[in-house]
Amino acid sequence: MHADLVFTGGPVFTADTVRSRASAVAVSGGRIVAVGGDGIRDLIGPRTEVVDLAGRLLVPGFQDAHVHPVSGGLELLRCDLGEGSTADEYLATIAAYAAAHPPTGQDDGSEWILGGGWAMSAFPGGTPTASAMDRVLPDRPAFLPNRDGHGAWVNSEALRRAGIDRHTPDPADGRIERDADGNPTGTLHEGAMSLVNRLIADPTPEFLRDALVEGQRYLHSYGITAWQDAIIGDYSDLVDQGETYRQAAIDGTLTGRVVGALWWDRTKGLEQIPSLVERRERFSHGRFQATSVKVMQDGVAENFTAAMLEPYHDGHGHFTDNSGISFVTPEILNEAVPQLDALGFQVHFHAIGDRAVRECLDAVEHAIARNGRGDGRHHIAHIQVVHPDDVPRFRTLGVAANMQSLWATLEPQMVDLTLPFLGAPRDAWQYPFGDLLRAGAVLAAGSDWSVSSPNPLAAIHTAVNRQAAPGYEEGDYEPFLPEQAIDLATSLTAYTAGSAWVNHLDEATGTIEVGKYADLAVLDRDPFAGPADQIGATRVLQTFVDGARVYGASDA
Repeated sequence: MHADLVFTGGPVFTADTVRSRASAVAVSGGRIVAVGGDGIRDLIGPRTEVVDLAGRLLVPGFQDAHVHPVSGGLELLRCDLGEGSTADEYLATIAAYAAAHPPTGQDDGSEWILGGGWAMSAFPGGTPTASAMDRVLPDRPAFLPNRDGHGAWVNSEALRRAGIDRHTPDPADGRIERDADGNPTGTLHEGAMSLVNRLIADPTPEFLRDALVEGQRYLHSYGITAWQDAIIGDYSDLVDQGETYRQAAIDGTLTGRVVGALWWDRTKGLEQIPSLVERRERFSHGRFQATSVKVMQDGVAENFTAAMLEPYHDGHGHFTDNSGISFVTPEILNEAVPQLDALGFQVHFHAIGDRAVRECLDAVEHAIARNGRGDGRHHIAHIQVVHPDDVPRFRTLGVAANMQSLWATLEPQMVDLTLPFLGAPRDAWQYPFGDLLRAGAVLAAGSDWSVSSPNPLAAIHTAVNRQAAPGYEEGDYEPFLPEQAIDLATSLTAYTAGSAWVNHLDEATGTIEVGKYADLAVLDRDPFAGPADQIGATRVLQTFVDGARVYGASDA
């Protein structure tokens, strides 16, 4: 019997338990039917498509364990600031977008300038001002979240429409950036974003579908064949995309395999759990399974909302009175996680600060004490600052470490907005991937796109080198905490088999083995054969799902 598709001329990185290598793979009916060497040539028939790897590496399709494809797609379709790096570039982009997209004059929300993707490092203190944007956009409101989604830049017209002035109190879960007189300056942190985005009309179902298709196209171009969408629900400028995914799964538009993390509304409590169960049943269909719950336990270090065990420094080595925000109180978290676990949900935590990481681990410990050890495969994303005492608890509790490896490097946001305010010894506890590996934790990987690039090979480069990949540099810096580097095979495995395990897709994907789906990516080289400082220059040439090509580079 002849195969439908054969890859030959390897090498092949299988990502199996012994990290075996092969030189050829055969596919029939969307599944891998043979992995080996020259003998696979016997499966080539007159209708077999043959891909000559010519020494380029074949890997399992990458799986992004923490990503926002719909919001990323919306940014690509709106005022996309992701390609800029300076305030002047951002203002030029905003002005050009506004000129190209005049308001229709109808009550359709078209007067708003929406999009985002700016970097905090482009502005003093990480906080752009309304007055700066007013120079290019004086009479149309704008709401533009930053890359990490934890803050938004607005202009004076947006502040006026929202009624935000010096008398407006900060919400419990956020902060309005202010001048010395208490006047809002144009940056809204965390929950304060809702003061403006509540005025913005929801995108139409058709526009959400277009955004999903665009986001999926972009992910496939980086070899990503499966992912966990880290927010399915209403948050910031996001609207619930559950129905968008369900329809795409029904009509075949969805080609990736997707787990949806239903948003835990931090303004509510345990009473929301029945609605999460209902939404899981309503949205799940085929390639989309809404089986996870996203708990954002804290904010980010750069705006001092990441939850820390000790207060932040003031930049001069002295403690302040601010230790960040736990968005969900430990009392509620320690009850919610056991209940969700008992209902068969996975819990997908966002935790940046060491206190947030500890609170999430404590909640899983409560779940185990009540329910025993199940197969929830709970995971903590970001893990920026982890107290050394908590590193071994990941393995003990069976919690996966969901790495956003691209961030584990020195760059202006780290150097100017993070290190001075963490201080020693916390500054050396950041992104402890090496310690987690040595402690036996399961490592998974994701990008958090549109916060940062979804390119797995750039992230893998940083995990190995603890320096930015070629083309991603933002200055000339030494490796960041090089003792926390992990090797190339470990990082590749985290981005394939590790994330497949987190997504409960490991029985059918994540490795190149007979019987598994032919979700595969062809790279433009074998990064194992070159210098480590060139790993990030590797590109994806072709991406396959079920043995069908979903992406092909022009030079493939």
